[in-house]
Amino acid sequence: MSEIIGLAIDDAGRCQHWHQSVDIIANKCRACQKYFACYLCHHAIMTHQFEPMPMSQISVMCGICHLKMTGNDYIQQTNCPTCHHQFNPQCHLHKDIYFC
Repeated sequence: MSEIIGLAIDDAGRCQHWHQSVDIIANKCRACQKYFACYLCHHAIMTHQFEPMPMSQISVMCGICHLKMTGNDYIQQTNCPTCHHQFNPQCHLHKDIYFC
């Protein structure tokens, strides 16, 4: 199981920046290949900037069941295909930060 990194992380990967019940997605940084609760946590912890992943590569993880999926698969979902937990519908606003 992959670790989700961030500030004040709970069991579902929610952090101090994003902590609603639907904030369960962790995104992988292309530079360090680690999953972070959000880019703000990445910037606070790491010395390099968050680098977005290609949409076609595995780069998103559900914080509830740890299903990993591509960005293309993730953006087509409103809920996790495995555990069915709802994703935050506003996450698409940050697409340019996490995907290239």
